[in-house]
Amino acid sequence: MSFLTYILIAAALFGVANLLRTRYLSFWAQKSDDYADGPIFDIRERFNGPIACEGVIYGPTGKVSSRFVADFEASWNGNVGTMREVFHYDSGQVQEREWTLTLGNDGRIKAEAPDVVGTGTGQQQGSAVSLNYRIKLTPDAGGHALDVTDWMYLMSNGSIMNRSQFRKFGIKVAELVATMRPKDKTYAGE
Repeated sequence: MSFLTYILIAAALFGVANLLRTRYLSFWAQKSDDYADGPIFDIRERFNGPIACEGVIYGPTGKVSSRFVADFEASWNGNVGTMREVFHYDSGQVQEREWTLTLGNDGRIKAEAPDVVGTGTGQQQGSAVSLNYRIKLTPDAGGHALDVTDWMYLMSNGSIMNRSQFRKFGIKVAELVATMRPKDKTYAGE
């Protein structure tokens, strides 16, 4: 075999290994069924009323590129909820977003917001909620459309841990880690 053939075989093996790693050993490998046990994360209960949020955004190199605090206000009418978010970034920038969340009887979620391309989809099951959507960045942030995977995990004290990955052409370009907690509510038994 020629040198070029060895290079092509090595590249193909690397590609397959990377695909398997991504599919079975990474953030993307999670499934809602993995969290079927444990406390129940009902978004109608946990995303209701005033919510405080703090978080960091990591850039493509893994360094913190931004920090933020946010105030959310959520309310529900049956299985349709509205969540208003106001983010205050360490740069001084303020960003507002309003989500419309629709919860199906099977735990499936539809999520819409003005900067979301199309409709996001997700699932609540057990102690976790997942959302997948495509977000359009503001022009000052580059105006790119990024694919987002959110995973939110209910903690025993009622707080929610959120981890999100943002990808362009399948390559991770940012990651967000945040906490959310009710401002003025405690939950029974917590």
